[in-house]
Amino acid sequence: MSAVHNPEASDLSKTPFWSAATSIIRVTDRFSDWFGYLVMLLFIPMILGGVYEVIMRYFFGAPTTWSGDVTFISNGAMFMLGSAYALLKGAHVRTDIFWDKFSEKTKGMIDFITYLILFLPIMGLIFFISWDAFMHSLQLNERSNAGLWQPIIWPFRAVVPLTMLLLFIQGISELLKSYWAVKTGHAYSQHEKIEI
Repeated sequence: MSAVHNPEASDLSKTPFWSAATSIIRVTDRFSDWFGYLVMLLFIPMILGGVYEVIMRYFFGAPTTWSGDVTFISNGAMFMLGSAYALLKGAHVRTDIFWDKFSEKTKGMIDFITYLILFLPIMGLIFFISWDAFMHSLQLNERSNAGLWQPIIWPFRAVVPLTMLLLFIQGISELLKSYWAVKTGHAYSQHEKIEI
C-alpha cells in the first residue's frame, strides 16, 4: 500500500483546475458522508417495526398489517440510499487479489476509464429510466399489494432515482480522485480496508 499524497500540499493543487477539483471532492465527500449517517437512521423504523411485530404477534396474538411493509421498505431504502456512502468508503466489490498489486497510477487509470465510460453513463441512464417509473407511480398513487396494509409506494420508488443521483455525484468525486492518481502517481485518499 503506497502512502497517500496530501493533495492540499501539492503544487498541482494550486492550479485553477485542481483548486476547483479539490473543492468539489471535499464538498461531495462531506455530503456523501453526512447523507450516509442520515440514511443509517432508517435502522430505527426497521428494528422497531420488527420488534413491535414480534411482541404483538407472540405475546398478544395480534399481528400487525403494516410491520412487514415498514421493515421491507426501510431495509430497501437503507440499502439503496447507502450505496453512495459505500462508494465513498470503498466498500463496493473489487477483486483485491489483482488490485493490490497495481501501482496507484494504474489503479487511477483503471478507475478513471471505468467511471468515465461505464459508471457515470449507467447511473445517468438508470436515473432517467427510474425517474419515469417514479413519476408514473406518483400519478397513479400506486399502492403495494404485498400485504394487507397496502401503503403508497411512490416514495419508495423515488429512492431509485435519488440513489442514482447520489451515486452520480459521488462518482464525479471518485473520477476526480482517480484522475489525481493518474497525474501524480499517488492516491488522493486511502479507502478504509473493509473485509467481510
